[in-house]
Amino acid sequence: MSLTTLLVFAGALFVAAGSPGPSIAALVARVLSKGTRDVLPFLAAMWIGEAVWLTCAVAGLSAVAETFHFAFVAIKWIGVCYLLYLAWKMWFAPAASAEEALPDVQSPARLFLAGLTVTMGNPKIMMFYVALLPSIIDIHAVTIVGWAELVATMFAVLISIDLAWALLAAKARGFLKSRRAVRIANRASAGTMAGAAVAIAMH
Repeated sequence: MSLTTLLVFAGALFVAAGSPGPSIAALVARVLSKGTRDVLPFLAAMWIGEAVWLTCAVAGLSAVAETFHFAFVAIKWIGVCYLLYLAWKMWFAPAASAEEALPDVQSPARLFLAGLTVTMGNPKIMMFYVALLPSIIDIHAVTIVGWAELVATMFAVLISIDLAWALLAAKARGFLKSRRAVRIANRASAGTMAGAAVAIAMH
C-alpha cells in the first residue's frame, strides 16, 4: 500500500478518533476517577475493538454487520448499561485523597469488557470503518500486507491519541489534593461516563 494512502487514512483516523466522543469520554472519566495504574486493559480493548471494525471493513463484511444488526444493538446496550453502572460507582466513590488511598484495582477482565463494549457499540467508530473508510481507500484492492499496514497505522494513531488523553487526565488528577476536590472529580467523571452512555444510546 502506498505511503500516500496510509497518510490519508492516518489523517482521517486522527481527526475521527481525536475528537471527543463516547470512547474518549469513558477513558478520561476512568483516569480521573482511578488514575492510570490499571487502565491498560481498557485501552487495549478499545484498540482491539477498532481493529475488529477495520478488519470487517477490509473483508467486505458490511453486509454481515447489517445481517447481525441485532447482535450489534445488543452489544451497544450492554455497553450503555455497563457505563451507567461505572458512573453510579464513581458518583458514590469515597472522597479519599490521593495521599490517603491508592486507586482501587478493578478486574482486568472487567476493564477489558468495558473497553470492548464501548468500542464495539460506538456508532461513531462503526460509521468510520464501515461507511467512511471505503470512500478513503480502495477496499477491494487491499491485500493481506495492506491490511497489516493499515492495522499498524491504526494502532500508531490510536495509541498516540489515547495515551495523550490519558496523560492529560492524569495531570488534571494530580491537582486533586483535598477530599472536596476528589469528590468533585469523582462526580464530574460520573457525569462524563453517563454522558458517554447517553451519546451511545442516542445513536
